[in-house]
Amino acid sequence: MPDVIIIGGGAAGLSLAHRLATPGNSAAVTLVDAPEGPLRPPERTWCYWGHGPDGLDEAVSASWSRLRVHGPDGRAVTVTPAPLTYRMLRSTDFERLVHARLARSPGVRILRATADTVHGTPEGAEVRCTAPDGRTLSLRARYVFDSRPVPAPPPARTRLVQHFRGWFVRTGTDRFDPGVAELMDFRVPQPRHGLAFGYVLPLAADRALVEYTEFSRTPLTTEAYDTALTRYARDVLALGGYTVEAAEQGAIPMTDGRFTRRAAPSVFRIGTSGGATRPATGYTFAAVQRQSRAIAAALPTGPATVPPPHGRRALALDAVLLRALDTGRIDGPDFFTGLFRRVPPERLLRFLDGGTSPLEEWSIGLRTPVGAMLRTAVELPFLPRRPHQAPPPGEHRR
Repeated sequence: MPDVIIIGGGAAGLSLAHRLATPGNSAAVTLVDAPEGPLRPPERTWCYWGHGPDGLDEAVSASWSRLRVHGPDGRAVTVTPAPLTYRMLRSTDFERLVHARLARSPGVRILRATADTVHGTPEGAEVRCTAPDGRTLSLRARYVFDSRPVPAPPPARTRLVQHFRGWFVRTGTDRFDPGVAELMDFRVPQPRHGLAFGYVLPLAADRALVEYTEFSRTPLTTEAYDTALTRYARDVLALGGYTVEAAEQGAIPMTDGRFTRRAAPSVFRIGTSGGATRPATGYTFAAVQRQSRAIAAALPTGPATVPPPHGRRALALDAVLLRALDTGRIDGPDFFTGLFRRVPPERLLRFLDGGTSPLEEWSIGLRTPVGAMLRTAVELPFLPRRPHQAPPPGEHRR
């Protein structure tokens, strides 16, 4: 019987398998990954900011030491958050890197199968799977870490979605600065509810990932995204002639719901289903790495629970921001642009990643619309958490 079964070969499952396959870790691990077919998601992009080598450099396809934000008035602010860099990797490159390392680890095996049910047993947990040939398989382990989407999202006071569509474009002439990532470009028409921005990750002077993103309650149709992208590329970026070489589309939950990390005594949820997505930003990948390292460190003594991917202060601040955005008490474009203009960039990125002290967070809070934020903070404890009416969005880029 293996020590650990990991369900799902996405960012969370692969990251945990990667950490458990390091030298000195003696755990026997089975990674249950869906076979080729409709259950396997399309290739996607993950981004995070890091400092120094992190063991993933081989999978990083591009990185930027400078970030830019364009306000709705057209003014740009460019920051250098040294020593942090903004890093991008593609899911296929990450999977290739992790699989190569798992192949060198005798204690890890990859099983191509569809996980159907998981339940606890006196000795740990059992996973029932369906093999590609239709056979039913029964696996048992001391611990199961499940990254599949939860059947229903947790009750919440606020639920928004970060939804987007991106094009990998190639232009006829040099149009991009490969040294600067456009993190938020608010020079796009704003929706009646929520906010919208462009997002540009230059891969070369003539190639980039160009995205249109909204924070709102409901995703758009593919046609609506393409219309917005066409206008952004033509009217704002002035790309001239270009070719769309690939596209990606997704939705990321932005909610103050409380995700349950323990489904049974020996069954734990990880990744987006375990609350790894940062509610106010949608970033997930960096939190998954922290959580995976913590699980690997705790496994020899037996994890009582999966460590929380985000601290209580960070989640409380995110709940206030989400509510203030959803009610329209703060102007989203002005809010985010103001943070980049008024807060030291390295501190701001650490704040967005949950790595700041209470004093630093207080100083950042003073640079926000204090009245609107305080009013929202006061009312939140009196608001009920209501069940969602729709299934949760899938895990994507960040």
